[in-house]
Amino acid sequence: MAYKVQDKYFKKAKEEGFAARSVYKLQDIDQKFKLIKTGQVIADFGCSPGSWSQWLSQKVGPQGKVIGWDLTEVPLKLPNVIFFQEDMLKINLPSFLEQNQLPTLMDGVVSDMAPKTTGIRDVDQARSHELCDMALQLALQVLKPKGFFVCKYFQSGEFNKFRDQLKKHFQRVEVVKPPATRTHSYEIFLVGINFGKN
Repeated sequence: MAYKVQDKYFKKAKEEGFAARSVYKLQDIDQKFKLIKTGQVIADFGCSPGSWSQWLSQKVGPQGKVIGWDLTEVPLKLPNVIFFQEDMLKINLPSFLEQNQLPTLMDGVVSDMAPKTTGIRDVDQARSHELCDMALQLALQVLKPKGFFVCKYFQSGEFNKFRDQLKKHFQRVEVVKPPATRTHSYEIFLVGINFGKN
């Protein structure tokens, strides 16, 4: 849905210079689980309009790096962030990183990817599941041992299946609905902590 909710989070984002109110969802998750640390390298899937990358940039600091991908161009300029306008479905991520002389292993992967919503709940949920599954498959290719994964998910009947997939690869899996999530929204976030269970 292409509307803006001008609530306290919208206003706070404007005041604090963030590109979108969604930053407070990632911020809440980070504060809960202490995922993001100075010097880390983090991939940001579905990064437009850039608020998650802004938060990640602050947290990893000058020694860290954030690499963001989106179908839409992100015009932000951040010293330790590089953005690519690419379709994640069409790239070989390890090769892409190598060809662009970027780190090939990540401390964390975050995904705020969402389908273009149709208003048909079943369709939107199915597309969200596909995107989350794709994000996970890409993350599995580039995550360092003990790395983390954060993914936005539209609740559906496939939820348990996707959570079970995460549990195969991460020592701890959490499901959260941050306070900044709109009350009527059916989006939740899955968090995989400590990659490399087996």
